Amino acid sequence: MTTDVIDQLVGIQPGDPLDSLRDQRPNARANAQASFDALLRSDDLSHVAQRERLAVAFWTVRLSKSPTASFYRDLLAAEDAVLLSALEAALPGALTDGPYGDYPDGPLSAENVDGLHWQPSAELAAAAGPRLAAALAHAHLLVYRPRDASADALQALLDAGWSTTGIVTLSQLVAFLSFQLRVVAGLTVLKGELA
Repeated sequence: MTTDVIDQLVGIQPGDPLDSLRDQRPNARANAQASFDALLRSDDLSHVAQRERLAVAFWTVRLSKSPTASFYRDLLAAEDAVLLSALEAALPGALTDGPYGDYPDGPLSAENVDGLHWQPSAELAAAAGPRLAAALAHAHLLVYRPRDASADALQALLDAGWSTTGIVTLSQLVAFLSFQLRVVAGLTVLKGELA
């Protein structure tokens, strides 16, 4: 049986009150794990290599300032410690607060907020390669500036060598991690209340 990653991240043990609570929604529990497996333990790496998946996962979670980053750090360290080091060196210049960005012209434009438009340094781009460097910039956009997602942003990935299927997988990975982080945060609060 595969370890349930959300249980692992929260520290839920069989028989715990949160274990019983999660058992009340078995499809949600199974689907969350199936999504993790499909995105981070896939047998089909033709469009997104495992190194790329793990780098984007660590980067996304670390940009989100989640305490679960150590889990993804360890996964990437086992795959490519040099890349992990380059990502960690780039973090101080990439971390910020969000979300921010611009809405299309209209009533929501009053809520536009300016913020960092991050791009990988030459050092990170050299360690990651141009394809992964573009994916890291895209993940930064999705974490902090989701309202700025555009056809131009997708074109930058295509220009860096990403296929349409690869771009969809990257976007699904970032979206899944955003979901997972929120579930983990909520269950962690509940765990503290039930203790």
